[in-house]
Amino acid sequence: MKNKIKNSDISCLKSIGANNVIIDCVFVGENIVIDNNCTLRNCIIKEGTYITDSYLDNCVVGKDTKIGPFSRIRPFTQIGDNCKIGNFVEIKNSKIGSGTKVSHLAYIGDAIVGNNVNIGCGVVVCNYDGIDKNVTLIGDNSFVGSNVNLIAPLKIANDSYICAGSTVTKNTSNGDFVIGRVKSQSNPNHLYYLKNKIKK
Repeated sequence: MKNKIKNSDISCLKSIGANNVIIDCVFVGENIVIDNNCTLRNCIIKEGTYITDSYLDNCVVGKDTKIGPFSRIRPFTQIGDNCKIGNFVEIKNSKIGSGTKVSHLAYIGDAIVGNNVNIGCGVVVCNYDGIDKNVTLIGDNSFVGSNVNLIAPLKIANDSYICAGSTVTKNTSNGDFVIGRVKSQSNPNHLYYLKNKIKK
């Protein structure tokens, strides 16, 4: 399918794939690649960035950043340089620092994320309490493991390590190691007991 371009100068793009919609965007610098199946509206995209199979709306993307496939970048988001925003990641009204990776299956909303942060698979910033949207701060060089829930308002300090599967409700201090899980329990042979009970 043909691309649909409106009020955007795409002359500086290194390449552009098929089936893209580009509306009122500004491309800054060289070596920008817009691969297939993207929708870009009111965006500023800087040099060396690669985007594929994604939807970006009213956002700013820094240099040498990779986005997609299947990412959704919602309005008022700023993404720094050398970032990776991967599969099925949604970011809304947030600032993502340079060198930060949000590689897959995460939701970042109303957050300020520092530089060189790792956001694991399945991380959710729980920004809405039913009445207000609350802010989450994540400091530089922090590690947020897979399947972590960050309950806003919350401040994760620099160099924090959040263990996978944790639900974090309290602010951390620099260098904290945080784990907030319910310990698993095993009942030996309980499945066999249930099956025999059902048969009877």
